[in-house]
Amino acid sequence: MTLAMSIVTNQLKQLTPLSVPDRLLLGPGPCNAHPTVLQAMSTTPLGHLDPAFLQIMDEIQSLLRYVWQTDNPHTIAVSGTGSAAMEATIANSVEPGDVMLIGVAGYFGNRLVDMAGRYGADVRSISKPWGQNFTLDELRAAMAEHRPKILGLVHAETSTGCRQPIEGVGELCREYDCLLLLDTVTSLGGVPIHLDKWGVDLAYSCSQKGLGCAPGASPFTMSPRAMAKLLARPTKVPNWYLDMLLLGKYWGAERVYHHTAPINLYYGLREALRLVSEEGIDNSWARHQANVEYLWSSLESIGLKMHVEKQYRLPTLTTVCIPDGVDGKAVAKQLLTEHNIEVGGGLGELAGKVWRVGLMGYNSRPESVDRLIGALKQVI
Repeated sequence: MTLAMSIVTNQLKQLTPLSVPDRLLLGPGPCNAHPTVLQAMSTTPLGHLDPAFLQIMDEIQSLLRYVWQTDNPHTIAVSGTGSAAMEATIANSVEPGDVMLIGVAGYFGNRLVDMAGRYGADVRSISKPWGQNFTLDELRAAMAEHRPKILGLVHAETSTGCRQPIEGVGELCREYDCLLLLDTVTSLGGVPIHLDKWGVDLAYSCSQKGLGCAPGASPFTMSPRAMAKLLARPTKVPNWYLDMLLLGKYWGAERVYHHTAPINLYYGLREALRLVSEEGIDNSWARHQANVEYLWSSLESIGLKMHVEKQYRLPTLTTVCIPDGVDGKAVAKQLLTEHNIEVGGGLGELAGKVWRVGLMGYNSRPESVDRLIGALKQVI
């Protein structure tokens, strides 16, 4: 006999249809997605093994290689945020006891340290003040001291707005028989990247910044050198979901089921990549640079200063020094509530000292700058 059970309703809520504010997202990400991307994401889902969807996956792979300037066969989108793709690079390259050298000059360098330690790496780090970067001589000295198997660097440090030059680092890594791992979360699509020419072995990014998509489908690539290390490891990758040997069978010719892909997010990523490719990746880089220079001059015209030395500032994200006597959080709140503009606050060492202003993807336009400057004139 089945006993009737009463329905618990203490968590039941009567909701109206979803309605969200119309914000201009000028923080560190996400940015506003292109209307064409949003339209693509509303398309009816296909099955994750449907031949039409598998073709979309192939298109994503090819266009990711284009925007990253690489021919790496293993180039995919991870079903997860940029942090998942970040962890995937660690999970598939680090074996317990491997020495991994990480350059820390911001919040996300520290995250690499944390992740690598969790996978059993013998983590060594070198540090610079937040907003600075490493010279090739500094990296060479650290490589000679620590002899790592993997060097991890952040190309575009989201917490500081600083760009790490990569020219010459790949050659240095080959000199020491070391893999080069690169965080391109805030640079892909908006900052010049040449993975193959630079000799980068592992890289990851996200979909919601320079590519102008929604978060959740995150680019990942590994070179043949990195793949050789993965194939030679004596134990399984300790993260099943992010194991690239398993994922490679889904994204590759075998088409073996691994997980149910976020179909509509991949639609969006495909369209975002198509738009960047139609513009031309070099033109996208130039657009981001031109608009950020307009932002910098506009900020200076109202008496604001930037945190990072000009030649190393990112075209995608600018750290703006909060003037003495100004409540940075109050200004950010007022921008949001009165002007529907989001800007970010500082993290870690820069908390309370800077605003982080993003001009990424679809939002990298002069009208975004004009709207922000007009609002700042009213609230500061």
